[in-house]
Amino acid sequence: MDHFSWFTLLGLDKYDYILGSILVLILLALAGLKISKILSNNDSVLPDEKFSVRTIFEILTIDFLFDLFTNMLGSREKAKTYFPLLAGSFFFILFANLLGIVPGFLPPTGNFNVPVACGIVIFIMYNYYGLKENGIEYIKHFAGPVIFLAPLMFVIELISHFVRPVSLSLRLFMNITGDHMVLGVFTNLLHFVLPAIFVGLGIFVSILQAFIFTVLSAIYISLATAHDTDIE
Repeated sequence: MDHFSWFTLLGLDKYDYILGSILVLILLALAGLKISKILSNNDSVLPDEKFSVRTIFEILTIDFLFDLFTNMLGSREKAKTYFPLLAGSFFFILFANLLGIVPGFLPPTGNFNVPVACGIVIFIMYNYYGLKENGIEYIKHFAGPVIFLAPLMFVIELISHFVRPVSLSLRLFMNITGDHMVLGVFTNLLHFVLPAIFVGLGIFVSILQAFIFTVLSAIYISLATAHDTDIE
């Protein structure tokens, strides 16, 4: 199904997922600068009287994401360490998903290249964190606890780790693509009222998929950085 994109007018429809991703990154950077400026004020410890960008930021990051990561990773120190990667992934995927709801834009995560890139970043980073935290002991985790089954367990664990970025990518790509197709079909059938229902469904799916991707990423980091004593 063909969808209209503003980038088509510029002859850049082949690169809409790249340009969409860049647009999301610019929006996130501007929001980050705005929030950083607000928090640098002397009265930043006082809550805003009205609902604002800062309020949304505090609810999503401190009240929701940071507490979630603290519970999953086991301590506030670990949550602080991995918060930039996990929260950055959450907000990028969330806004990339939501961009598809804006008329004239396609969700960057609806192109398989973007979810694959996100999955590969998580794959590289959680293995890096595992090696940094445990050293060579991280590789020994792949061999399992029984020495004579080590060769078999090593191969199985290796395959399971390489499957993780694939499953992360496919889940995100297929859900966002399916949701956007449903929205497009019903918008073409009826231009009033009915599309609003599917826009609401699209927002829910966008938040849910960003949440699932982030939670699974946090689980992978938690498993990679766990020590033998933590597992026991």
